[in-house]
This record gives sequence, C-alpha cells and structure tokens, in this order.
Amino acid sequence: MTERQRKAARELGKPERPFGGEPQLGAWYTEAEIEAAVKAIRDSMDWRIGFGFMVDEILEFERAFAEYCGTEFAVSLSTASVGLDMAMACLDLAPGDEVICPAINFRASPLAVLGQGGKLVYCEIDPRTFNCDPADVERRLTPRTRAIFPVHMNGLSAPMDDLLEIAEKHPHPKHGPLKVIGDAARACGGGYKGGKIGKQGWMNVFSFHTMKLMTTLGEGGMVTTDDPEAARRLRGLRQWGGESDTWGSSYKLTKVQAAVGSVQLRRLDEMLGLRARRARERLDLLQGIPELTLPYEPPECDHTFYLFTCTVPKEWAGEKRDQLMQLLLDDYGIGTMVCNPPVWEGSPFIQRHTAGQEDTLPVSVETAKRLFGVSLHPLMTEEENEYIAAALWEAVERIRNG
Repeated sequence: MTERQRKAARELGKPERPFGGEPQLGAWYTEAEIEAAVKAIRDSMDWRIGFGFMVDEILEFERAFAEYCGTEFAVSLSTASVGLDMAMACLDLAPGDEVICPAINFRASPLAVLGQGGKLVYCEIDPRTFNCDPADVERRLTPRTRAIFPVHMNGLSAPMDDLLEIAEKHPHPKHGPLKVIGDAARACGGGYKGGKIGKQGWMNVFSFHTMKLMTTLGEGGMVTTDDPEAARRLRGLRQWGGESDTWGSSYKLTKVQAAVGSVQLRRLDEMLGLRARRARERLDLLQGIPELTLPYEPPECDHTFYLFTCTVPKEWAGEKRDQLMQLLLDDYGIGTMVCNPPVWEGSPFIQRHTAGQEDTLPVSVETAKRLFGVSLHPLMTEEENEYIAAALWEAVERIRNG
C-alpha cells in the first residue's frame, strides 16, 4: 500500500462507532431468515401442534448440516459449550484421565475437560497458525491420555490428519486409539484437504452464537460425527436420556432456530466468500509492514478468517503490542482483541487446576504477548477495509518512531 493510497484511504475518517474487535453479529440475516422464523412461529400457533420437541425443522437442519460437512450424523444443541461438555461426557473419563488441549484457547473447551473430571494437559501451539503443535502433543502423551482436543483456531483447521495419526500410534491401554475431538466454534464452513471441517475426528463441535460465522438467533450449536454410538449418546444427553438407560437433560435447539439455521447454512459459503475476499484484500494492502506477521493459510486449508490474527515482533511483545492496540482504538476507531491469551489467565478456576503447567509452555506464553486480531467483517466496504489497512500502517509507524 503506497503512501498515496494510505493518505486517500485515511480520508474516510474515524468511524462514529468503533469497529468491534470481534463483531457482535458475525453472520447477517436476509428476508429469507425472517420469513423462515415467522413461518415456524405461525405454524406452531395451533394449540395441538405448538413448537414441539424434535420436529421436522430440527431434523432437516441436522440432515443438511451433516451433508454439508460430509458426516453421517449431526446433532443440534442449545449452545456449542453444551456440545463440548457432552463430547467430554461421552469419554466417560475416570479420575486421572488426561485430555490434551492447546494453551492458547477460549475457556470453554478446557472447562469441558475439567467439568467431566478429566485432567487438563496443555500443549504448545504453532505460532504461525495458532493451532496445536502435533509434535508437542506427542511429547505430552502418557498412558493416562484419553483424548486430543484441538481447536480449529480463529477459523483455520487444526492439523487433523497428523493428530489422528498420533492417536492411532499411541492407543490407551484399555480404550484403544485416542479420540480426537475438534472445537470448531470459530470455523464453521472452513476447509481441510478438499473437505469441510467437521469430517475428520471422532467429533467436532460448532457454534451458532451471535458472533459466529452462521448464527441461529444468538445461540445454538451442532456436533458432527460418523460414530453411530456417539450420535446415540449425544441425543440421549440432549433429551433426558433418550430411550437408553443413561442420564440426560434438555439441551435442544428450538424449532424457530432450526428454521433460521437451515437458511443460514444455505448462505454460509456466500458469507464466507465475502469474508475471505475482504481478508485477502487486506493481506495485499498490508504487505510490506516489517513489524507485522500476517495471517497464514496452509495450502491444504481454506481459512474462514473468523478473526484476522497478526503478530508483532518479539521486541514489541506485551507493552508495545498493547500500545498499538490502544492507539488503533483511540485514534482510528478500530477495535482489536487478543485472540487468545493463555486460557488460565482469564479463569481462576482453570488456573487452580493447572497451576505449574505454564512453565512448560514457552512458545504459547511468548506468542500470546505478540498476537492480536484486527476487526474484520464481510459487510465492511472496500473503503472501510482500506481505511483499516491505512490506519495499521500509520499506527505501526507511530509506535516504531516512538
């Protein structure tokens, strides 16, 4: 981006309302979603029908989602966090059983491990992708390891084939091959080796929260699997035990949410295409800033760019990174976020259960002080995207020059 281009882009001016670091509405609705919601409500007004339980709208949404991901089963849920909890529940963890999870993470997946009585074992990340490092995962295996729990971080697929190979090579002495369970909350619609995220692994858990790549009226989730017994177990956990002799509760998606979700799913590739277009335009605009390492997309992956995650150099870690983020907000109206710090930093509960592990994670600890995500949304205009890029150029220069 030339100085002349940057000067022209900055003429757009600071937005009246700052661009959020993580937009509050990741996907957006058209009249089709509104019509689907209204129809589902109207169809439920007969007192003999109501909103029901596992109605056609929910079953159709699950069928379509499974087909989209290429899996045999998809089980819809009230939230993705519930899905993470249920995936851990399906392991039937015994005291001392270990689950390996990346240290750079949102708290939901580590909490799911601890909530089911498992021992949470952190692994390092690859600082280019922010996904778990398979070599480090393998180093942390013990005879008590039951599962590997990667995150498809910030919209980019985890290295699932590598993790599945590790899981096969190091079976549990009682339970056999380790389970690989993907947290795909930020990666719905992303690609991996010619297929979709959600196919590789025992289970993958998706989010339809308001911030996510598709959304079902603010909350919602889905678990994909090819294991019929896992699908049966998930459905029982979702609805008071189902027909089996197991514990369950109520974690169902609603009829109206499912009707909206089916429309969102049909539009997902279109929405992701716009998001990727803006991200790649920005990548071109930011080429040449020596202090910024830009998002990396491995050749076998299709990044969703749920978050546009950059890193600053080691000498800018911590204080200067924070100065850059504050400058972007205060002077340019551009929100950013640390996506994500080591998970124990935001949760005293997690910290209490994993104290001491941070000393074994130098890559994650150091990378967390350098990374930050810059506001991105598919509905940004070209002019807004150019303004953000120009602001980044100028803000980095200001920090550089002190």
